[in-house]
Parts: sequence; structure tokens; C-alpha cells
Amino acid sequence: MAVFDAYCELEGALAGTVLLDEPMARHTSFHIGGPAALFIECASIADLSRSLTVILEHGLSWTVVGKGTNLLVADAGFNGAVLTLGAEFKRFNFPEEEHEESLLVAGGGVILSNLVQSTFKSGYSGLEFAVGIPGTLGGAVYMNAGSAQEWIGAIVESVTVFQQNGGLKRYERDDLPWRYRCSGIPLGEIVLECELRVKQGNPGSIRPKMEASLKRRRRNQPLSQPNAGSIFKNPRDDVSAGGLIDKLGLKGFQVGGARVSEMHANFIVNKGSATAADVLAIIKKIRERVEEEYGYELQPEIRFIGFS
Repeated sequence: MAVFDAYCELEGALAGTVLLDEPMARHTSFHIGGPAALFIECASIADLSRSLTVILEHGLSWTVVGKGTNLLVADAGFNGAVLTLGAEFKRFNFPEEEHEESLLVAGGGVILSNLVQSTFKSGYSGLEFAVGIPGTLGGAVYMNAGSAQEWIGAIVESVTVFQQNGGLKRYERDDLPWRYRCSGIPLGEIVLECELRVKQGNPGSIRPKMEASLKRRRRNQPLSQPNAGSIFKNPRDDVSAGGLIDKLGLKGFQVGGARVSEMHANFIVNKGSATAADVLAIIKKIRERVEEEYGYELQPEIRFIGFS
């Protein structure tokens, strides 16, 4: 009843859309997941503020998703509200005047791959390492996404977030404890906008770096199959989670419709009929085997929604 009451209050009151029982398999790169009781696209800060006010008044759980590229949603779905950022948060602007180093201002809902390509075409460098990384800028900043050598936190100048109480907060880069796969932005704060430091660059030198990075990803990662990116964080800087899993001979290990990728052992792919339970069973198996053999307790890099 609380869900339906919240839906009735929000439907027609927002610029964005409000859906009941929306299948999350439509919104995750895994193509897995049961329905979200409420699915809300917030087209503006006003939408976001109104949505959270109603959600909290009705005592509903909530979470924010971008493009769903690092999510595993339970087969039973999520008995709460899923928020996603719409039109107002998908804008980005390059500096009007050219300088050797400038600030690129972009919304949290911007698709990272679009931003990377536009940065290159505008003659700026700084985002080459992110070519091929899926998802939104907000998600990338929140988890400090990147490669083993470079990550987005290194070029962030500031981050503006929306807090649960409806307030906006701006973090300067040094306000946050950036670390491996973590920005330090508190849970429950929503990345609305970022300033990124970019430099004037020579397209002739930027393009080869981007092409080499994308070629490496295509060669080593199962980009043509539904997946959620790297499943586990590396346990140490000099120890690869994928390498440990590979040494255990678990490439190709399958439960139901989910399988450990033969291309990269730290990826689980959906062969077409995978359930969240299948993926969870593989994750459990890998964690047990790695701890038994090597003593490392692997920590997930993906987010879990709808699990108790």
C-alpha cells in the first residue's frame, strides 16, 4: 500500500517518469533482476527532492542506479524505489575559452563513453583511460572507476552531491579520501555534477592511446556478452583477483545460465538464461575457493540490490 500511495503522489507530479513493478533486467548490463516496486526517472533536482520526500514519508527503501553496469539485482526484485537521473543531469559543457588546462563540467547522469568521445573530438585529453568503461559519470566517480594504472578520481576537481535531507553539498577533490575503487562519498549521497580537469591535447596523439586501451579491453574482456564488469576487487595492489580465479581453473565454471568468462576470470557472463541466484552461487564458490587456497577474502566490486 505504501508503494502505491507513493506512486499516486508522484505520478503526474514530476517531469520525469514513474513506473510500478518495473523489471530491473531492462536496466542492468547483466540483463538480470526482478521488478523494482517503484522506478523513478528524476529529470531535475526538483524531481529528485520531491521523490525522496515522498519515499521517506512512506518509509520506503531506496537506491540510485546509473546504467546498471555494476549491479546484481535479486530475482525477487527490490521492494522499494529505484531512482535514476534524467535530462537535467545528462548535460556537459566544455570551457568557452581555450586554456592549456581547463575544467569540464558534466552531470552525474552523463554516459561516460559519450563524454570520453566528446572530450577527444573537442581536442582535450585526460579521459583516454576511460574509453570502453561503461556506465554513467556519477557511478564512475562514486566508485573511482578506472584501469589498474589510472582512475577518474585523479582528474576530479569537485563533486556536487544531493543529500537525503534535500541539501546540496560540494566536495573539493581533497575533501574526499580517494582510494582503490572508492571515492569516499558517503552512502546515500547522489552525485549530481562533477568538474574534471582536462588539458588541450593533440588528437593525433590522443587517438592512438584510446585505440590501444579499447583494443586491450576488447581482447581481454567479454564485452559482447551481458556482464557486470569486474566482480571482485583486487585483494592487493600486486595481486589480481582474476589471476587467482584463473589459477584455480575456474574459467568456464557454470551454474545455470551464468558462467565465469573464458576471456577474463573476474567476469561472470549471462549466457542468456542466468538468474541472480546462478550468479550468486558462482560468487560464493569463487570466494570459498580463493580463501581456501590463497587466504584472501575477496570483496565484491559490484553492488547488490534486493538481497537480504
